[in-house]
Amino acid sequence: MKRLISYILLTIALFNTTACLDKFPEDQIPVDKAITTVNEADQAVIGIYSAFLNPALYSGDLTILPDLQCDLAYAVEGYSNKYGDIWRWDIKGTNREITNVYAALYDIIGRCNFLFEHLDDVEKKTYDNTDLDRIQQFYGEAYFARALAYSELIKLYCESYESKEEAESQLGVVLRSEYYSNKVAERASLYESYQFVLDDLDKAELYLKLDEDFPEGSLFNSTYFNEYTVHALRARVALYMKDYELAIKESTKVIESGQYLLSSASEEYASGVTYFDYMWQTDNATEIIWKIGFTATNHGGALGTIFFNYDYVTMKPDYVPAQWVLDLYNASDYRYYSYFQQYQTGHPHGLSWPLLIKYWGNTNLYNEAMLLNMSMPKVFRLAEQYLIRAEAYASMETPNYTKAANDIATLRAYRYANFGGGVSMNKDNAMQIIEEERVKELYMEGFRLMDLKRWHKGFERKEQQNSLPEGSSLKIEKDNPLFVWPIPNHELESPDANIKPNKSNS
Repeated sequence: MKRLISYILLTIALFNTTACLDKFPEDQIPVDKAITTVNEADQAVIGIYSAFLNPALYSGDLTILPDLQCDLAYAVEGYSNKYGDIWRWDIKGTNREITNVYAALYDIIGRCNFLFEHLDDVEKKTYDNTDLDRIQQFYGEAYFARALAYSELIKLYCESYESKEEAESQLGVVLRSEYYSNKVAERASLYESYQFVLDDLDKAELYLKLDEDFPEGSLFNSTYFNEYTVHALRARVALYMKDYELAIKESTKVIESGQYLLSSASEEYASGVTYFDYMWQTDNATEIIWKIGFTATNHGGALGTIFFNYDYVTMKPDYVPAQWVLDLYNASDYRYYSYFQQYQTGHPHGLSWPLLIKYWGNTNLYNEAMLLNMSMPKVFRLAEQYLIRAEAYASMETPNYTKAANDIATLRAYRYANFGGGVSMNKDNAMQIIEEERVKELYMEGFRLMDLKRWHKGFERKEQQNSLPEGSSLKIEKDNPLFVWPIPNHELESPDANIKPNKSNS
């Protein structure tokens, strides 16, 4: 099942998607001749991977906005107003970023469905065993990509999953399993939507199953889907569905696979550079389960721009970390030094503040092509799997606080300087410890909005030095309708659709 395509093959052009459920432009792919051979199917799969480079997704909006919308960062006086409406909670179905994320995810779904429509015919006329193995791989990669895209749509545009009974009457997403369809677009239930994702993951696992003698420690840092990306996503989805036993089962498969190892924030890779530093500076690490590969000529967006706006003279960040987040890290937590660094900004007010250097950018891309603030999105990391399992242990009907505490302690052992103590966890403090650890580990990786939504927690911003007054004193109650993003207005108004709005659309 090994996919050994070099980065250079990812130079296939991206589609500039503006519609959400539209098919591919007829002038770009002749629909009757698009996929007729194994090699053409291979190119279609490369196109699916390439679609993840869209800056509306992990290298931009999909990663930044869920954290920026919440309580993790503050807009600075004199900022450029980039993402300003999201930060101020002035969120509407006409918002460009909200629409672009929706469109980009459905673009990936459309690409997968287009491949499925043709791959069966290619398989029927293929007799070479090597090519047949490749086709199985294509199926697995497409099923996983579709599951991942739908999981993100559900996360952002649907309410929190509480139980099967409630989810059966809640709005999910528009489910498409066919590329050519005359069906009126309607939203499935939340239960059906999650079940669709789980079904796709089951198929993906079947096709991407590793050989029993597949060597351990050879899958880390991958830019391609495999059996363990399936387990990682299923663990995440299970946590969101509050299926804690499944979350534990799937995260354990990843953790105990022998394929991945947490990156040490105290052990040095080179002089003055720890393994944890190296992961963020070069996008290479033993704990990366799946990342989106960049090259100097084929890359996604620049995640770090809004945190620096560096013009080779001064730095004028749009957003700086919230003080309460900075205060969570103690002196022994080396993540702080990998994520933040004190800078004097070039704003007229002269703010000096710890800026987010986590996304300063890949040093290799900078040295090769002077690309600033470009980091390869690390969509699945081993650290998240430990956090998933810890929360699942602590949230079970009969919680196991000892095992939850052990997972947090394991993570800290790799992040702290000389961490020698355990973690004391009980009913009263378990979720606070886990919440704070998720903030410290996953800062600005796109999880905060969903975390607050499923925990049914609100937040309150309190003004900090030189923060923009409008939005700095925002108080959001739990279960605010805007924890669920509005469906884009043009989808609701489409004459060939019957898509119900979210409460946030009103």
